[in-house]
Amino acid sequence: MSFRKRNTVIQAPAIPSPLRNDCRQLPSGTRPSPLDGRLTTSTGTASLDQLLAGHAGLPLGSSLLIEEPGTTDFGGVSLRYFAAEGLVQGHEVHILGVGQNWRRELPGLVETSEQPVQLDSSSSKMKIAWRYQGLGTQSTKKGKRSIALDLGTGGVAGRATSGSANSGNIFCHTFDLSKRLEANNIHGQLIIHPGPSPTNDTSEDWFSKFVCELRSKLKAVPAVHRVIIPNLLSPTLYPSRLCKPQEILRFLHSLQGLLRQFPAQLAALASLPSSLHPRHSGLCKWMEIMFDGVIELVPLHQPTYVKESPSERSKAQGLVRIHTMPIFHERGGGMEGCWKREEMSFRLTTSHGLDITPFSLPPVGLSEERVSASLPEQPKSEDLDF
Repeated sequence: MSFRKRNTVIQAPAIPSPLRNDCRQLPSGTRPSPLDGRLTTSTGTASLDQLLAGHAGLPLGSSLLIEEPGTTDFGGVSLRYFAAEGLVQGHEVHILGVGQNWRRELPGLVETSEQPVQLDSSSSKMKIAWRYQGLGTQSTKKGKRSIALDLGTGGVAGRATSGSANSGNIFCHTFDLSKRLEANNIHGQLIIHPGPSPTNDTSEDWFSKFVCELRSKLKAVPAVHRVIIPNLLSPTLYPSRLCKPQEILRFLHSLQGLLRQFPAQLAALASLPSSLHPRHSGLCKWMEIMFDGVIELVPLHQPTYVKESPSERSKAQGLVRIHTMPIFHERGGGMEGCWKREEMSFRLTTSHGLDITPFSLPPVGLSEERVSASLPEQPKSEDLDF
């Protein structure tokens, strides 16, 4: 007769999770997409990251085209944010068709310095029970987290004091348009490919030279690369011989091939003046096919940015029209219909950059009061007695 226990559960040896090991090896400024798990990087604009079909960022191996009519440069500001974010994250940033002055217009990084919350021991505070009075100054034995009570707002605010929780692993930084990006904040490399000379007739293969140089850089430097193409086919940057359909479509097809060849290293962002190349033209339709995402910024008035004031916070500067978005793959999938349910608007501020929010009209009486307040007062006519 055996005395062996028959209800003993045989436990398997603990296997380390491969997900934790993969997260430690992710490049700086990247994180997995919540939809399909592929790596995504930030565009430098938090509201634009949330708009990209649920990926919470621009997926690597994809491209985005920003169209803009008129003489404003909201799309150019978005490209500068994209370049500044890449330089801060330590990425290789390739800019096509501009000069060295474009580097001096990158927005500066906002350095946030967190300060511990100090308790106010004034007698005007609300009285609480004696057993909870020392909770605000009580700290853990390890000294890694401090908890403070904010009785004025009725909530509890906690702040981690360990450096590993706050110093690194920032996906999207905050920039200020009124400042310029300093050299000590740049951890990547900025590579500017100036446009061809208008008088040089030997630059017919200028696009192919850029593609060859980019391919060699991708093979030599195993890092995240960002391609930025501001004002595509603008007559001030590109001569007429490069604006031919066979030239530009061959270049975009080669760029799309590099994005598919290096799906974990390369992302591209471009802007197109739709006043010169409208969407109903055949060339523009073919160019939109070469990009994974196409959005259009329609400005409503002229100012480039506004200051932070309570009266201007709800004022939209333009509309956002979303035509296509990066999805799972070429066969479909993703969240194609969720971002077309409501109209989107944008506004540009110095402290938060391009802010994309759902479009909403102000109350009925509010707009009339603003118009009447902006008009100068007219002198009242005196009453005449007959």
